[in-house]
Amino acid sequence: MTEVTRQTVLNKLSTIKGPDLEGDIVSRGLVSEIFVADGKVFFSITVPAARARELEPMRQAAEKIVLSIPGVKGAMVALTAEKQGGGMGTSPQQPARPARPAEARPAPPVGQQPAQPAKQDVPGIKAIIAVASGKGGVGKSTTAVNLALGLKALGLEVGILDADIYGPSMPRLLGLKGRPETADGKVLKPMEAYGVKVMSMGFLVEEETPMIWRGPMVVSALRQMLREVAWGPLDVLVVDMPPGTGDAQLTMAQQVPLAGVVIVSTPQDLALIDARKGLNMFKRVDVPLLGVVENMSYFLAPDTGARYDIFGHGGARAEAERLGVPFLGEVPLTMDVRETSDAGTPVVASNPDGAQAKVYRAIAEKVQAQLSLAMQASAAEAPAIVFE
Repeated sequence: MTEVTRQTVLNKLSTIKGPDLEGDIVSRGLVSEIFVADGKVFFSITVPAARARELEPMRQAAEKIVLSIPGVKGAMVALTAEKQGGGMGTSPQQPARPARPAEARPAPPVGQQPAQPAKQDVPGIKAIIAVASGKGGVGKSTTAVNLALGLKALGLEVGILDADIYGPSMPRLLGLKGRPETADGKVLKPMEAYGVKVMSMGFLVEEETPMIWRGPMVVSALRQMLREVAWGPLDVLVVDMPPGTGDAQLTMAQQVPLAGVVIVSTPQDLALIDARKGLNMFKRVDVPLLGVVENMSYFLAPDTGARYDIFGHGGARAEAERLGVPFLGEVPLTMDVRETSDAGTPVVASNPDGAQAKVYRAIAEKVQAQLSLAMQASAAEAPAIVFE
């Protein structure tokens, strides 16, 4: 097999034009340190944060040309950026988005607030927590499944709801196939893996079938998978949310009694920008923030054990500290996590004594502690009924 070297990758990347077609991305110093392991290539490209979407074709071109190198089996290429000004406000390089005119949305009558759907408890479930991210590709689902297994290892009865209708991943991550059965012709029985109950749209449609659904259909499907499934008895239901802050996320936050949310981000500033949006959304609908996980925090070479900060490091921790949100832990990017995820044998279940499993279990312990605090605070805020 042809050996892939860093220099070979650099030579290919030097043919990719830089932003504004000035020079190439290598000569301009935009390419991070390159790591090659088992035929897979990892690196990032530094770009101005305000131009991330505009320069996405450059990232795709870099990924494509690396994949064309003989011997390359896969490539992980990310856009990253230096922090500009920090904080959750508008970046100095990016003008603030103009506010919508008042006529765009009719205001409610004076003294009357828009009615919000009542949050109804789900029978048999003591607590529901969401695992969310502001964008895709940050390892949210892998984090969710290993967090659920970590909570299971703590002695809790746990379930996972795969709420990503468009891209369900739990069947593959947990190695589950087949269709769920019905208990009485109406209520579905969840599937089960490693002692955890699981429900996903991936059990109901073929893997290759695209879900071309509008928002109301997605919301209806989520409601059914939550309330028409025989979940209980469960201590915790972990909801793997779809990425972003759209209809599905808002519906879950407003209509489901979430005990808290875990936000997953990678270290680079571009991912943190999107993570802040998720944090803000849940704050605005009064969902407790259980904490932030920094996934792909650093890369551990499988042959030498050397550490590489391919996507930067510590950004999520710094953001959590700045916002006063608990920081739950750093999850390194390692080959065994990817391999076990692809094989349907999550690392917490397949290698419970390994270093990776210990990281996830430590996160699960912190989540359990934060969950207990959030539920105590909620109980303390409940009004007392006094009989005279």
